[in-house]
Amino acid sequence: MKIVKTHDGSNTLIHESINEHYHSIHGAEQEGRHVFIQNGLALVKNKSEIKVFEMGFGTGLNALLAYEFATKNQTNLTYYSIEAYPLSVDEASQLRYDELIEDESIFKKLHALAWNKSETISSNFTLHKMEGFIEKTSLDFIEPIDVIFYDAFAPSAQAFLWESEILQKMYAILAPEGLLSTYCAKGQFKRNLKEIGFEVSAVPGPPGKREMTIAYKRQS
Repeated sequence: MKIVKTHDGSNTLIHESINEHYHSIHGAEQEGRHVFIQNGLALVKNKSEIKVFEMGFGTGLNALLAYEFATKNQTNLTYYSIEAYPLSVDEASQLRYDELIEDESIFKKLHALAWNKSETISSNFTLHKMEGFIEKTSLDFIEPIDVIFYDAFAPSAQAFLWESEILQKMYAILAPEGLLSTYCAKGQFKRNLKEIGFEVSAVPGPPGKREMTIAYKRQS
């Protein structure tokens, strides 16, 4: 792993074996806020409790931003995430994401908490991290999800994560009217979503990307 400073001043990691960044080099924090908060959590209306599933816990940045959202909006949030290759607390700490929100103690806690169990972080944020491969992990225990943060590595690096088998698994855990938000706007990916039953929209992307994708599970 190698730390890279992005254009908004926040850091990201590059996974050198597959030459992929965990977040956009145009702005890691900006991407997280735009794709997963503004065009994810903020689109859930009239709910005092929200359930999130994140594909790829990675650096923990998106979980941190979700915690901040829940705190500011006094929303009860249960956050599920899966990661095949967790970072150590020391590796994560080098990213300095603790400086991005008011409570600097939270970021380290996100990484230090146990895997494969629910942990209460605050009165309105519960985290359940799963260590494993999504294709081999049952999600049957998860309550219906309101928002999926789909933040896997790009299709060029891990194509199978953007194909129908995994996307059907995402569709199955979504509540009616739930949504999937992702930075990816590839045509084949959007066609895969539509074939499964998602209603797909292209919206303006974060800095450095013309478009991103939002996909809804509409009630039949």
